[in-house]
Amino acid sequence: MSITLSEAREKLKTYGQEHVLRYYEELSEEEKAALLAQIESSDMEVIDSCRHQEELGQRGVITPLAAMQLPEIQANMEDFTAVGLEAIRGGKVGAVLLAGGMGTRLGSDDPKGVYNVGITRDLYIFECLVHNLMDVVRRADAWIHLFVMTSDKNHEATVRFLTEHAFFGYKAEYVHFFTQKMALAVDYEGKIYLEEKGKMASSPNGNGGWFISLKDSGLLDLVHREGIQWLNVFAVDNVLQKIADPCFVGATIRKNCVVGAKVVRKVTPDEKVGAICLEDGRPSIVEYYDMTEELMAAKDENGEPSYNFGVILNYLFSVAELERILAQSLPLHVVEKKIPYVNEAGERVKPDAPNGYKFENLVLDMIHQMRSCLPFEVVREKEFAPIKNRTGIDSVESARELLRQNGVEL
Repeated sequence: MSITLSEAREKLKTYGQEHVLRYYEELSEEEKAALLAQIESSDMEVIDSCRHQEELGQRGVITPLAAMQLPEIQANMEDFTAVGLEAIRGGKVGAVLLAGGMGTRLGSDDPKGVYNVGITRDLYIFECLVHNLMDVVRRADAWIHLFVMTSDKNHEATVRFLTEHAFFGYKAEYVHFFTQKMALAVDYEGKIYLEEKGKMASSPNGNGGWFISLKDSGLLDLVHREGIQWLNVFAVDNVLQKIADPCFVGATIRKNCVVGAKVVRKVTPDEKVGAICLEDGRPSIVEYYDMTEELMAAKDENGEPSYNFGVILNYLFSVAELERILAQSLPLHVVEKKIPYVNEAGERVKPDAPNGYKFENLVLDMIHQMRSCLPFEVVREKEFAPIKNRTGIDSVESARELLRQNGVEL
């Protein structure tokens, strides 16, 4: 049973958001119930954050964090791989696919993972990722639990697509879906926008919201029950990445780190990838737009750039450590966005310039709350083929070329 109308009014009044019920009497019974449920489940505390933005953006002292580079990985590959395979066979490793995005920038109205990168045959992004994970399943002779995070906007389509394609050969009982939590969107005064007359505007709570979303879906119980101690979190758009990579898992365990981060050597100091670093002595990521001239020019003892390794959104987290930081709150990022809304006349408006704020938690903040991190270098041409655009850099075209180079038939 969701809250009553008077309880909803009371909650909205506390946060100065009474306008949310402006069209309540015009709604159907079903729409009324949906709006009350949304009011009940929404965190309105965060809205205050847009009034304290200057405090949110402050960074600590950035210093270098050395990566484990390819020669060291090569020299220890046998040992690292054996340790990783042992953990996988023991059921201690799970994988989390962040698949909440849509293929809008690729010219598609479908979930991003549904995009077909094939030319002479069908080859979907989801299919590429499952094939990469299947390599490890075959090698370890053990199935790995795969948790797929969707969003409100693409959940049904994602579940339907993967089910219809029989999970591309992956064992169905090892695939678990959960939906990313949503965060409200507000105008510059902190007033919640209405997306429809009976629905508050909201958007996914950022890539750092995955663990709280997993927990709230009840899947953390399964993680505990199955004895999963490590979760390899990865983004949907990199079709070449290795998932639950035994060498990476083993290196992170061997080095007694609570998180591992796959990194690539940057092409240029200003490449648009976040650089792994220390911030106030703790692991962190400095985003490309925060890279100062001074940071880009810094050199290590070998004359190499100090911030030379970029993250590719493929991390291995200790579950125990994730639960520890869950007790604390992640920093919020307030992002200016174009937010479609219903105006006071009840008309739907699609703005062509930013008109308000969305709130996000980011993975980089999760990293920063960890005690130790192993940046683990991978060969860019073998493990980094992100699909963000239709053409040009990090595009469908560039990913196809890299897939070809790695022997994938298109």
